[in-house]
Amino acid sequence: MTTHTGASGRHGETHSSGWLVFASVIMVFSGIMTLLAGISAIAKDDVFLATRNYVYELDLTGWGWIHLILGILVAVTGAAVYKGATWARAVGVGLAGLSMIANFMWLPHTPWWASLLIVIDALVIWGLCVAPRPTRY
Repeated sequence: MTTHTGASGRHGETHSSGWLVFASVIMVFSGIMTLLAGISAIAKDDVFLATRNYVYELDLTGWGWIHLILGILVAVTGAAVYKGATWARAVGVGLAGLSMIANFMWLPHTPWWASLLIVIDALVIWGLCVAPRPTRY
């Protein structure tokens, strides 16, 4: 009979996968990058490209607060995924989806950066969804 140990090494805990570790680490770093972009937009919004006649027009300081809050939530949820919290996987998928939407709407201000974060968020969703369900022995 084969027994598996969890991430902490104790018998009977949930089994972790590489995809889950990947998603959690990427979530933490993506959250920190989003948080820093939010701080930049709040502190000195002339760093970003200002566009006119954009459908989703919002003050850059407003976008900064959205990114700051979203970045904190994504990073904290990524840390919870890494620690093995089962609720964090579903919340992580939702937050990564919200982050994709926020970065899509952020495209006119930082096109390359927003595109990169959209791809990262897609990888996070992939990693959280393909990781095996927690098993208990």
